[in-house]
Amino acid sequence: MGFGDLKTPAGLKVLNDFLADKSYIEGYVPSQADVAVFEALSSPPSADLFHALRWYNHIRSYEKEKASLPGVKKPLGKYGPAGVEDVTSTESKEEDDDDIDLFGSDEEEESEEAKRVREERLAAYEAKKAKKPALIAKSSILLDVKPWDDETDMAKLEECVRSIQMDGLVWGSSKLVPVGYGIKKLQIQCVVEDDKVGTDQLEEHITAFEEYVQSMDVAAFNKI
Repeated sequence: MGFGDLKTPAGLKVLNDFLADKSYIEGYVPSQADVAVFEALSSPPSADLFHALRWYNHIRSYEKEKASLPGVKKPLGKYGPAGVEDVTSTESKEEDDDDIDLFGSDEEEESEEAKRVREERLAAYEAKKAKKPALIAKSSILLDVKPWDDETDMAKLEECVRSIQMDGLVWGSSKLVPVGYGIKKLQIQCVVEDDKVGTDQLEEHITAFEEYVQSMDVAAFNKI
């Protein structure tokens, strides 16, 4: 159904609810989907719509780079909650239920053949459940990496950060953000699998490049 009219309170509430557990409109990095929705807003969301306001301020920081963000801009109605997943999941459950009769015959006394068929169906059902992949918990993290001074080679600093390779870690987009006195910090996005990578591990690895890195802070942390 999309967000509806994002110039109305109802549309903004839908957007706010949609972003409650997401960093971006689509995927794990800023894209043309965010640009399309951002441009549909007539003004920043109010403070009580804090999820939407957090997203709005973040995407606004990419104003000069929006044309280079990945993806292809689609009509506004193509973005937002659609309800497709719930329908698919319901249909899938109904198909599972139709495929397998867990209770067998209604007769008071089952024949040997009926018992065998019921046991085979139960075994098939358990095998089917066992093959379903487990849901992997992930988080989208925005990191602020600060150099020692304005003479720090920021290209080399970013190269060092991106050289960190861990199972369950994927680096995303980045940019340099002024912090004052000619100094810029590296703001870089990453997606991690919660069971494999934590912020403490990231900080330990990043600050190990002590020739370039003064400190690391978590600017934003969102469950996916």
